[in-house]
Amino acid sequence: MSEVLPLRDRITLADTPNAVGLARLHTTRLLSSWGVPAGVVETARLLVSELTTNAVQHPKEGLPPVSLFSAERTVQTLELSLEVARGAVRVAVWDRDATPPVLKAPESEATSGRGILIIESLSRDWGCYPARGGLPGKVVWAEIDLAPPSHVDGNEDSERPRAVRR
Repeated sequence: MSEVLPLRDRITLADTPNAVGLARLHTTRLLSSWGVPAGVVETARLLVSELTTNAVQHPKEGLPPVSLFSAERTVQTLELSLEVARGAVRVAVWDRDATPPVLKAPESEATSGRGILIIESLSRDWGCYPARGGLPGKVVWAEIDLAPPSHVDGNEDSERPRAVRR
């Protein structure tokens, strides 16, 4: 019996506002080239957008918040990892901020703060762990099924696995 190796890819991006669009484009092109179904590619693209946006927007550990467009902002890098294995697509983003994401219900008038809520809603599982290999920061990841679950009773929520918060 031959073992199917997982498909994996990583890309390093500057943590600037254009990183989000580049990460989405890379995700779409790569997963499509791997034969991932279009609906799954679109969901992965949205997860990548949210995870990358969080990595770009949130303040770096120990530093005061600085506007993304300020001359005082120092540019660092983040890393996007994509993997297809064991019936799932896994997206992960490493950044230098060790502060874990927090799942919260934003105010109805808030213009931001829904990223992790979106990740929770769209993924079968998600989590966060400290960066490894002596790197600072954390990795936030999310997984989605390659094939949508079957719905016998027509109630989509009854069969959808809930995300585990880590």
